[in-house]
Amino acid sequence: MNRLAERIESRTPVHRDRAIDGLRALALLAVPTGHWLLGGFTLSSDGAIHNASPLGTFAGLAPVSWVLQMLGIFFLVGGYASVLSYRRRKGSAGEWLKARLARLGRPVLGVTAVWAALLPLLHFGLEVPVDSLRTASTLVIQPLWFVGVYTVVTALTPLCVRAARRLGVWAAAPLLGSVAVVDFLRYGPYADAVPSWLSLLNILPGWLFAYQLGVSWGEGRVTRRHAWALLLGGTALFAALLVWFGYPASMVGVPGETRTNSHPPSLLVLALAAAQSGAAILLRNRLGALLRRPALWAPVVIVNLSAMTILCWHQTAMLTAAIPASYLGEVPGLVGAPDSVGWILARLAWMPVFAGLLVLIGRFARGFESPWTKTGTARRTVAGLLAAGFAVFALGLA
Repeated sequence: MNRLAERIESRTPVHRDRAIDGLRALALLAVPTGHWLLGGFTLSSDGAIHNASPLGTFAGLAPVSWVLQMLGIFFLVGGYASVLSYRRRKGSAGEWLKARLARLGRPVLGVTAVWAALLPLLHFGLEVPVDSLRTASTLVIQPLWFVGVYTVVTALTPLCVRAARRLGVWAAAPLLGSVAVVDFLRYGPYADAVPSWLSLLNILPGWLFAYQLGVSWGEGRVTRRHAWALLLGGTALFAALLVWFGYPASMVGVPGETRTNSHPPSLLVLALAAAQSGAAILLRNRLGALLRRPALWAPVVIVNLSAMTILCWHQTAMLTAAIPASYLGEVPGLVGAPDSVGWILARLAWMPVFAGLLVLIGRFARGFESPWTKTGTARRTVAGLLAAGFAVFALGLA
């Protein structure tokens, strides 16, 4: 391990912004940690597994979701890194965008195509119940919404750069205002007259908010004074929305709750993203100095190199343990109602197992992140058809 850390250290360019990579790695690891910790399974009489969450019983765990919901940080550093990459591009803006979108699309196509091929094998070969496969498919495709949104905001990078150069940090303010207006309409005195689809208007500005902050930061238009304003203002808004405006405390959906913060993002999500962004900007120099240590820097590099693999395959790792366990009946912390302290403790014990399975899967799945130079048109077409079929099944449209 020491030799690996030293080798990574020696190959790291002097100009590499270690703090940005560290923040990205932290946000990335929060995704599987949150899904593994707050996602459970119940077992029906026919042996099928169904989604469940400990938050339905333990409302006091909601603050855990505040810590693990770090997509604001991810979009912030994504915007920052995109600015640097956009400046260094050698070709046109279109060529730059095409290359970045290909990096996002290949792993998504890979995981969905593999699962499409696995579904008939699991059902007809191993007699896995259809309901278990639908639960698994929903979990696999659930994190991939992020890739779609991130693809759109990445495509808007040239516009975000122009806005940052003209308005600085204030370029993100209209996005915050847009989400506030939609929230007022869907939760305010006129809520009964507002169509349900109106909430979808929050998807783009809700996630573009932190990305635009990152672009402004990358353009040098965010000072420490701005960062303090984001931290304190975001924290104050977050508290006000919880205490006086009745927003759900959990940052993830809770079974039985009629309102959710993240799908689509509510104003509470933007308040948390603002506070997190302010804290990240203020701590950047300290984090960068800390990551000068090779032993701490090496894991950050490894996580960043496997970013899309972690995002696309972490649910598969959990399912690799849960589906076989369902044949044994209820297994503490894995299959069984997540409604006791014992379940929480058992789930914590399962977390290293999920991580180990993800590492094993990642050894093979990382190939999807590399350019498909040896993959012909026919194979790409088949992969696309498989992926589309899997998406239809997972979304319940089949």
